[in-house]
Amino acid sequence: MYPIELTIPMAKDLTNFGFISLTTPGEVVEALENQQGTTLVVVNSVCGCAAANARPGVKMAIQHSKRPDRLYTVFAGVDVEATAKAREYMLPYPPSSPSIALFKDGKLVHFVERHEIEGRSAEVIAVRLQMAFDRYC
Repeated sequence: MYPIELTIPMAKDLTNFGFISLTTPGEVVEALENQQGTTLVVVNSVCGCAAANARPGVKMAIQHSKRPDRLYTVFAGVDVEATAKAREYMLPYPPSSPSIALFKDGKLVHFVERHEIEGRSAEVIAVRLQMAFDRYC
């Protein structure tokens, strides 16, 4: 677990951009069960690739003409139970922080794992997400 004081600015990096923070398993279930339309879930992290690549890439991507209907985030190492619950919906992918999941009508349709974020620019991540948005949103 990370001290909440340390992670508040990292969480706000997404919540100030319109993402809703899911902090309990119940909130995750409510957000992801029986949903119509598209939902983006970002598993946030304190790591450098979240700060330099994932969060900026996601923020660029959602400025696209097509974007998900709903935007959520869970914070790995902070909202431990909520993150674990969210990861159940991301199977068969192994736990990965940061990561980005796109759901359509409650089904996982696109997933970006940490190894696909590390070493890639925010712009490359944004383009990949925008391509997924064009296909599913």
